[in-house]
Amino acid sequence: MSSTQSTLATVLIGVFIFCGVAAGVVILGLVTYLVSEKRAETASIFNNKKVEISGIEPHNDVWGLNYPREHETWSKTAEMDFKSKHLGSAPQNTLQDRPALAVFWAGYAFARDYQAPRGHWFAVEDVRRTLRTGSPGVEGTADLQPATCWSCKSPDVPRMIGELGAEAFYKSAWSSMGPQIVNPIGCADCHDPATMELTITRPALAEVFERAGKDVSGATEQEMRSLVCAQCHVEYYFRGDGKYLTFPWDQGDWGKGPSALVDVTAEQIEKYYDEAEFSDFVNSVSKTPIIKAQHPDWELYRLGIHGRKGVACADCHMPYMSEGGLKYSNHQLRSPLADISSTCGTCHRDSEEALRSYVYERQDKVIEIRERLEEELFRAHVMAKAAMDAGATDEQLKEARKLIRASQWRWDFVVASHGGSFHAPLESARVLSMGLDKALQAQLALQTLLVELGAPPVEYPDISTLEKAQAWIGLDMPTLLAQKAQFRETVVPQWIQVAVEAGRI
Repeated sequence: MSSTQSTLATVLIGVFIFCGVAAGVVILGLVTYLVSEKRAETASIFNNKKVEISGIEPHNDVWGLNYPREHETWSKTAEMDFKSKHLGSAPQNTLQDRPALAVFWAGYAFARDYQAPRGHWFAVEDVRRTLRTGSPGVEGTADLQPATCWSCKSPDVPRMIGELGAEAFYKSAWSSMGPQIVNPIGCADCHDPATMELTITRPALAEVFERAGKDVSGATEQEMRSLVCAQCHVEYYFRGDGKYLTFPWDQGDWGKGPSALVDVTAEQIEKYYDEAEFSDFVNSVSKTPIIKAQHPDWELYRLGIHGRKGVACADCHMPYMSEGGLKYSNHQLRSPLADISSTCGTCHRDSEEALRSYVYERQDKVIEIRERLEEELFRAHVMAKAAMDAGATDEQLKEARKLIRASQWRWDFVVASHGGSFHAPLESARVLSMGLDKALQAQLALQTLLVELGAPPVEYPDISTLEKAQAWIGLDMPTLLAQKAQFRETVVPQWIQVAVEAGRI
């Protein structure tokens, strides 16, 4: 290479370096400007609030004065127009679709009514409406549940816990809180009004961390974007005569560090309940002591791939939105399938059609096992009744009932979870398969006992409709429905009037 060519090359290299540095400076400056602009807008919103909010402010529209974007999206939790292959946001009577569930919950209020969940907007309305809460104030009826049943339905709950203390609140009658618990799930359930930081407002979550020697207040921001959901979307039970809300995670696998999270399986929770000799009810058909799963959404999510990778609940159920230079979370809180491009599409590069098909494929396979388990669990309950009718003693039925209890717990652990068949399809399939195995073991033990007793062949009842199933287990549904209608027409309006006069609504 000649000296002239060498000089030219050096000059070109210098020009390229200069252009590259210049371009980098421009890009860096632009990014800095955009970030600064976004921070400035955020700071402007926070520092120019229209109202000062302190303490537990249960009125969501008050928060909306300061944070109108978030409030607008939150108000859309009232929409019920989304429908996927399995469930959605529209009303759906699960008992009507699967009448065998009434037999599984015979002797418990769930056999009366079990609806698919709607949006947060309807939390208070739905717990008033369900037949599980009884018909207080109507002659001949009484509370079926304690005030603990309000725990996850409203920001009025932490307000009342703050006024009364958790113990006094939990052991109150459900109806006694009717005029108090009136605002649907909203801002104060998850946010500190002074800082807008995510915060824990339900004692049970902090208490289970304390029992494990952990401190939930040390959780990271990303962990908090799931833990505020875990205040409610979990398995829990009412401990003791005071019906104290408790999370049964004590035997789970707690991580290292003072604020580390826990992974807990159906079997570990079952062991906790067995050692505590706890049952929610005794099934009136098979006389089996049953654990009723609530909604172990967080537990199953933690055992799935998204939980393992640190994806938060909010990443999928509250995708980010942008307006001007401001980025904020969509508070509509619905299925990610309703907006795949903003949820699944932020990480996965497949088409929306492909992503939706992956979800349905996993759900379909889990549901296939669930349906088989429901068939065999129904048979086990009826066979146990047949054995009792033939003169079997409690001692003779002890092992079979133990297997039925274990089978139903595994079935319910998956069924009661919201989205478990997608959050953790492998774990859901494993748990259901073990439940199916135990249902078949129970049938084998019962068939052996029936032969020993010389019992006739088992006759299975016709439960092809919910009406037939509820009649077979002895429910007088016309009376229950009439009582509930009277309650909704007389008692609920009185609650609302008291709440309005007191400024709670």
